[in-house]
Amino acid sequence: MADGRDPFFFTRRKTEIGSLPSAHGFRPELSRRSWLQAATLGGLGVFLSQWEFARADERTERDKQIDAAISKALDHLAKRQNPSGAWTLDGQGESTSATSLAVMAFLAAGHVPGEGPYDQTIQRGVRWVLDHQQPNGLLVTERGHGPMYAHGISTLMLAEVAGMTDEALATKCREALKHAVRVILAAQSVRKDRNNAGGWRYHPSSNDSDLSVTGWQLLALRAAKNLGCDVPAEHIDAAVEYVKRCSTRNRGFGYQPGSGSSPTRAGTGILCLEICGVHHSPEAVGAADALLQDPLRADQEWFYYGAYYCTIGMFQVGGKHWEQGKGHLIPLLLNLQAQDGSWSGRQGQERNIGTVYATSLAVLALSVEYQYLPIYQR
Repeated sequence: MADGRDPFFFTRRKTEIGSLPSAHGFRPELSRRSWLQAATLGGLGVFLSQWEFARADERTERDKQIDAAISKALDHLAKRQNPSGAWTLDGQGESTSATSLAVMAFLAAGHVPGEGPYDQTIQRGVRWVLDHQQPNGLLVTERGHGPMYAHGISTLMLAEVAGMTDEALATKCREALKHAVRVILAAQSVRKDRNNAGGWRYHPSSNDSDLSVTGWQLLALRAAKNLGCDVPAEHIDAAVEYVKRCSTRNRGFGYQPGSGSSPTRAGTGILCLEICGVHHSPEAVGAADALLQDPLRADQEWFYYGAYYCTIGMFQVGGKHWEQGKGHLIPLLLNLQAQDGSWSGRQGQERNIGTVYATSLAVLALSVEYQYLPIYQR
């Protein structure tokens, strides 16, 4: 929603709130499932086989389970919000990354600032992040560790909010985004060797790169570019080349070039390439094939991080990869939800950072077919 007067914003966002499906008055685009139901109600059911009816009923039941799980999760997240508007990572205090992930969970479920039961929940979270932008443009709390993680996640959130809210809040988000995007571009431009060129690492001054940090910066840049921010194409191209160098012979992606793959890294690499417009590349399709053969497991380290990337990545690839992939990932996530609506990590460092992180990522994964967040739309 750029106003055309600021040279940093050069085009209007491809998808604006008026055309977005919303939980408050707009109707999602008809899926095949919805078409089957509509056709039946319209008298066209005679053309549908009993098998198709059974499949439609089965899918409808699964959708109800997803909707119920997300509703409980959002209720949990709303209760966990601090009076300041922030959310917390256990052991680390109030966090821009936790707050931004929680805000995006509400957005992904169709809730937007300015309307609905979570209006103030979202707005308070967004304003807290805006209030904690540092003078150098970083969107982190002063005690934040590995600031580029939190910065990328928070930049992504602000870019999504700016296209889904009123002009007053959108203007504040766009102003913060100017500085946030420049931090990302400058960090990528630090002199690096060939293996690390094009990527990002923990700090703005890092001269090496890894796929994990790079994933969040790419998502942030793509969302900012969709909003109208001036993101030169050569920066996206350089990042794509870095991601491809992390490919493990078209069977996955490593944490860095030359390292081994895992389901989490495979999902990260797939999503990076797909959202950058490199659709169905040999690297992404090969990694998606590998994920069907060796899918993400709940006992793996950084499971929720992996669930986020694998679910959204496979959705972007589509076809058999999504149909088979979601048949594994969605039930797995649903079965792990606690009675209070939360999810929590069970392995490694995910065990120590609380429910906000895991619950937010689980909601983002489960809501991918809603396609409310523009960055995740096909």
